[in-house]
Amino acid sequence: MFWTALMARVLLGGMFVVFGLNALLPTPFIAVPPPDSEAARTFLRTLHFDSNYLRAVKVLEVIGGLLVLSGRLVPLGLVLLTPIAVNILFFEIFLVGQGGPGVPLVILCVALIWVYRSHFASLFAITPKIG
Repeated sequence: MFWTALMARVLLGGMFVVFGLNALLPTPFIAVPPPDSEAARTFLRTLHFDSNYLRAVKVLEVIGGLLVLSGRLVPLGLVLLTPIAVNILFFEIFLVGQGGPGVPLVILCVALIWVYRSHFASLFAITPKIG
């Protein structure tokens, strides 16, 4: 189980760090083609160029990826990265209409949440633990 969790951490954290830095640097080192859908292009244009919202998301991706890679603050990294992964999946489902990294990202997040479930146990408790 240790090696599986380590591999999931490296894959998840590595993908978010690499693609987050790719979007943040002035000259991207990986060419990302624009989506085919006009709705997806409009959505990305609004998030990236019109509002700089995507820049803040990319900063959170890099921070969360580094936390997951560190091995010490993995649950905090998962708290940052899981909503981003789910939004990537929703973007693919509703705007692009084809597969991409969304499904593997969500699977890796869910697998790591399961591995670190003791850290998230209070979130799923039916009765709250007071004091």
